[in-house]
Amino acid sequence: MTGMLASVVSLAEALQVREIGVDIIDLKNPAQGALGALPVAEVGRIVGCLNSGPPVSATIGDVPMDPDVVKPAVEAMASTGVDYVKIGFFPGGDWGGVICGLSPLAGRGVRLVAVLFGDESPELDWIKELATAGFVGAMLDTRDKSKGSLRQACSDDFLRAFVSETRGRGLLCGLAGSLRVPDIAPLLALKPDYLGFRGALCGGERTDALDSESVRAISNLVRGEASSRTAA
Repeated sequence: MTGMLASVVSLAEALQVREIGVDIIDLKNPAQGALGALPVAEVGRIVGCLNSGPPVSATIGDVPMDPDVVKPAVEAMASTGVDYVKIGFFPGGDWGGVICGLSPLAGRGVRLVAVLFGDESPELDWIKELATAGFVGAMLDTRDKSKGSLRQACSDDFLRAFVSETRGRGLLCGLAGSLRVPDIAPLLALKPDYLGFRGALCGGERTDALDSESVRAISNLVRGEASSRTAA
């Protein structure tokens, strides 16, 4: 059944979504870009305070595709104890070198999730490379949040192909990118492992504080729709 990822910016927000009930707590700083990162020390503090509950992921920030930049950033974030480290694969740079450079970390048990950007037309052939290198998941997101949701950036055929290729390679599959209520049912029909939210949990602007009622409403919709599809 498809789960729900909620992106949060603080311990208070993490506790808020944990109480309501989400499947993955994702630590990021939306004010710093598509995958803006919280300071490593703050992530470590939050992980330590949460202690138990759903898995926790964290982004390494909007960094260039340079193995000498990405690898130490991943190592630092992994040292916090998060369950998943998310790496944005931005246009340009050395994607192959980054993937190769991170493979030894995956071999040592660091659970890596690649984030591809649907509004940048990523090549799905990279998913095979990610799986071979030991990544545990791949996520499709949007880089330019001003241009609407993932479903506006990508065709249904592309989204279906991404989910099929990712799950077919044995990777966790996530879909996110300015998702709103009308996006939930169509995306659940594709059967990803999780849907990711931020702006919809804040009443609109991803840099605003979380709104508990919005979190609860989205959670109920995801769980309700997913349950009905499983039963069917």
